[in-house]
Amino acid sequence: MRFIALMLVIFAAIIGPSLTVAAIGYSTVRALARNPSSSPVLLLGMLVVLIFNEAIVILSLLVFFQIFKRIL
Repeated sequence: MRFIALMLVIFAAIIGPSLTVAAIGYSTVRALARNPSSSPVLLLGMLVVLIFNEAIVILSLLVFFQIFKRIL
């Protein structure tokens, strides 16, 4: 049971942020292709989302290390 919880946290720490960054990049390229003059607004939005994404990564890694410490 603990091993499954550990794998879920690892999945959230690695795959989740990777998918978020990929989705942000894809939607940004599509938006810039439609309206190139909106790049300052898109840059600000991208930075905010990436900062929140990094916070989620840090929190999930902290949870991972706490669970890993209890297993050992």
